Amino acid sequence: MTNDEMKRLLAKVHKDITLFDYDGTKVPCIIFEEKRFDDIMRTIAGKPVSVETNLNILQDGLGHVFVEILLNFSQGGINEKLLLYANDSIEFFESLTDSSMLALSSPHSEYGKSNVFMIQLPKPEKAVNALEIIRNGLKKH
Repeated sequence: MTNDEMKRLLAKVHKDITLFDYDGTKVPCIIFEEKRFDDIMRTIAGKPVSVETNLNILQDGLGHVFVEILLNFSQGGINEKLLLYANDSIEFFESLTDSSMLALSSPHSEYGKSNVFMIQLPKPEKAVNALEIIRNGLKKH
């Protein structure tokens, strides 16, 4: 990966992520801009919804690992694509594996208490496999 490619990817990284305690379990949370989060909630409110969650791992063999998170909602035609830099957010992926949950929220929510949308991962083994690939990618530098 060239310096320019690395800079381009780093510029696309979604930096608004956090972890919060939910009944003694650390849950990873992606924070959306207030308007986007409200739009998503309005679109799916009162509807049965599932969210297909995919993790695409991009690595350069030099220890830089990026993870593209794809969220495809079964209602409303909502498709979100976010890029995280795993080198700076390994704990996010560890908690994703441990909890098998992913939360979506806005900047003004009380994480774990109100205005949070929780996604139960339908295939937790995908997160386990992704974490293994991420850890192996990080070791290569």
